[in-house]
Amino acid sequence: MRYGTQTALHPLNVTLAERRIGVVGLNGSGKTTFARLINGLVKPSAGTVSLDGLDTVKDAKAVLSKAGFIFQNPANQIILPIIRDDIAFGPKSRGLKGAALDQAVDAVLLRFGITHLADRRPHELSGGELQLAALSAVVVTEPELVIFDEPTNQLDLKNRAMVKDAIEGLTQQAIVISHDLDLIADFARVLVFDRGRIAFDGEAGQAIARYREIALS
Repeated sequence: MRYGTQTALHPLNVTLAERRIGVVGLNGSGKTTFARLINGLVKPSAGTVSLDGLDTVKDAKAVLSKAGFIFQNPANQIILPIIRDDIAFGPKSRGLKGAALDQAVDAVLLRFGITHLADRRPHELSGGELQLAALSAVVVTEPELVIFDEPTNQLDLKNRAMVKDAIEGLTQQAIVISHDLDLIADFARVLVFDRGRIAFDGEAGQAIARYREIALS
């Protein structure tokens, strides 16, 4: 994967099937580019990327319906001034309306324990509450995969615990990019990126040890 003359990712061949997958690496190692390739936010400059048999370029719209992405700053993806309206935006744009729409929004608010935030504005929420609001807006559309980009970045202990519990409770597959090693410590699989390549791919404990070697060398 190249941006002009710069190589962000070298060629790789990997299949991701585990329920919880962590992605770690130093800044600029290629991990965010890798994650954004999965759901088509970034198009490959060579080769192909597929999600459940769908090509992320040729089948871009279908891919986006299968994979949700939570940005590092969730406030950037909350586009409407009231939380309930923002959560309703996705299913409403897909044709859901009336009582069915209200029921879907109420259910996801209840699922993540943020019913009390429904009529609040984004600037009134804590970092953890913003993450849960953004996650609700993604999950309400029923994707098969949710990708997180640094979901606990700059969160205090209470808000970090809220987000960690939400990720653990997802029925969907989750891919989590994180510098928070405790967050991914019990994941089934962790990929370690180094200078645009996968330096390690395996069990979380060994992956974290390898990442520490790279980071401190």
